Amino acid sequence: MRVEKVFNNNVVLAATNEQTEMIVMGKGIGVQKKTGDEIEEEFIEKKFVIQEDEPAEHLKAVYQTLPVEESDAVFAIIVRAEQDLQQTFDSNVYLTLADHIHYAIQRTAEGISLKNPLAWEVRKFYRREYELGKESLAIIERYTGTILDTDEAASIALHFVNAQKEGQLIEETIRVTRIVQDILNIVRLHFGIVFDEESISYNRFLTHLQYFSQRVVSKENYQTSQDTFLLEQIKANYPDALKCTEKVSIYIEESYQFKVSPDEKIYLTIHIHRVVNHI
Repeated sequence: MRVEKVFNNNVVLAATNEQTEMIVMGKGIGVQKKTGDEIEEEFIEKKFVIQEDEPAEHLKAVYQTLPVEESDAVFAIIVRAEQDLQQTFDSNVYLTLADHIHYAIQRTAEGISLKNPLAWEVRKFYRREYELGKESLAIIERYTGTILDTDEAASIALHFVNAQKEGQLIEETIRVTRIVQDILNIVRLHFGIVFDEESISYNRFLTHLQYFSQRVVSKENYQTSQDTFLLEQIKANYPDALKCTEKVSIYIEESYQFKVSPDEKIYLTIHIHRVVNHI
């Protein structure tokens, strides 16, 4: 494989002996390289074939014009996130994150500040990704000299959340986050409580709500078992939690046209009972 064009220290356009064109990435892979130089396989961390991979064509277009310092920052951020989250992101993250960071830097230079309306929710529900978002701001400052607004940590965190969902649209991630927050508010107001956010029951409830909300957004309900006996037991043992579940069900059905199945109601009720009673 040989270099066709060096975009920056970590990204080059390359061609194989069969003249297959691809984007090749790796730490320092483009350092002191010029057209025609051989690329050592051990330096390659990711490669995207242009002819077969449509996002790779977009990658080529973006990285041809992206300032070197921004490109290096994106690469450093993704490497750090992949290590921490133990994930391997696909090419789309390199595209969407580069685009987001480029325009965030541009807006900052023009004195335009955009607040992220989900910043509070992201800090609360995606703590690990948010911490990576804060680290990303430090990396961006180190590479580009630009200090971005702290809300950008939440925006970058959403890219990491999205990347772990195998390309799920960020808009869907935002809807999921909103649903989780709204359900928590329904439970909080129904019982007049303040959640212990460090408790095991709260974190189990939060995890359940995230998966439940993803099913709501994707319109995928549990295959109901029609276990009427268990539902009757729930009614008898957890009547107040079930009342709260019915409020949640009405909210979901009215807002998202998603009918909550009996099985979903059973699991929601059990989790609500546990979080309210710190079980």
